[in-house]
Amino acid sequence: MALEITIEDSRWQQDGLEDLAHQAVAAVLGHFDLDPADCEIALLGCNDETITGLNAEFREKPTATNVLSWPAEDLASPEPGGHPVRPEADFTGEIPLGDIAIAYETCLREAEAAKKPLADHLCHLVVHGVLHLLGYDHISDLDATVMEGLEVEILGNLGLDDPYTVDDSP
Repeated sequence: MALEITIEDSRWQQDGLEDLAHQAVAAVLGHFDLDPADCEIALLGCNDETITGLNAEFREKPTATNVLSWPAEDLASPEPGGHPVRPEADFTGEIPLGDIAIAYETCLREAEAAKKPLADHLCHLVVHGVLHLLGYDHISDLDATVMEGLEVEILGNLGLDDPYTVDDSP
């Protein structure tokens, strides 16, 4: 798999971003019978400051967020709740999927608030980001239902709990 990882914030190294990202990306691509060896993704492990700038530049939202995705191609279905077009190889034989950025502080805060290990939350966000690269979204309720169902299934195959289940225990 051509997963190019750039670690801008060294805290990602201590928390195993590289290994978790490879595992999560392979799980998503495998779910769709895409050969990871044929797919290209760039992943940036950054901090809130960097992602705030990216969010302002590309989404006109000058706030930190957990993950951002830039698909190489718009694969989205025109029908709400529909499945995206399958990505195809370019002239090199590779399937360029796009770029993902993930912010350390926001991810850590969210994991702590949800009482979940950072590694589990990180896996979820990488799965979420790759699904965006594959044309899935959560703009409409129907699209969100489809995308969340895929996330739960893929994460379950990795042995992780449903990320949408809230733990209310103290």
